[in-house]
Amino acid sequence: MLKVVHLCAGYGGISILNGISFHVDLGEVVTLIGGNGAGKSTVLKAVTGQIPVGEGRIFFGERRIDGLSPERIARLGLILVPENRGLFGGMTVEDNLRLGAFRLRLKSDELMKAMTDIWKLFPVLRARCRQKVSTMSGGEQQMLAIAKGLMADPRLMLLDEPSVGLAPKLVREIFSRIEILKQRGVTLLLVEQNVRHGLDCADRGYVMERGRIVLEGSRDALKANPEIKKAYLGVQDS
Repeated sequence: MLKVVHLCAGYGGISILNGISFHVDLGEVVTLIGGNGAGKSTVLKAVTGQIPVGEGRIFFGERRIDGLSPERIARLGLILVPENRGLFGGMTVEDNLRLGAFRLRLKSDELMKAMTDIWKLFPVLRARCRQKVSTMSGGEQQMLAIAKGLMADPRLMLLDEPSVGLAPKLVREIFSRIEILKQRGVTLLLVEQNVRHGLDCADRGYVMERGRIVLEGSRDALKANPEIKKAYLGVQDS
């Protein structure tokens, strides 16, 4: 689904990513973990065309997408839910969802079916459908951001720090929805500082440090790794 080969990218001539390579297969949930400044969010910005690629190649399916505009990449079905959530605070929940589906040009009955699916996954959004987004809690806004991304019918969804700024109870709620998406076969690339939750919902993971991938493996292999347990999970082997 997604293949990144020797990717180098950064900002204003400053290199952040230093030759990273990874892939996401159809139906997988893959997580990128690492501390602040590791380059995780920069990966998502490079993949979605928001920053230029210095070196390397990015393939979405069989198509090479590095160099394409963010709009063209989104039209291919690669949808980013950004850390800032990308919502329109002065608009209602329903209007934000309609904007999420804009690229699909859905007929009214198709749009309502998509909305109904969203209400089932996020019942609280149905209760808030006429409410302005700016008046919602952080957890509700994060649910809406994910729902807005789903309305675009993504082939691959990228989630950037979905737990940021949320209380533990809301973090568990958000990840319970991500687990449902996984069970439905939605392909996800997840960037997450909450390593425990990020690994729990993933099939595989990559560990980043200083713009490089330093470790990769299955969820269980990473959770059992002594370095991961010590650095990110707060567990030390006796």
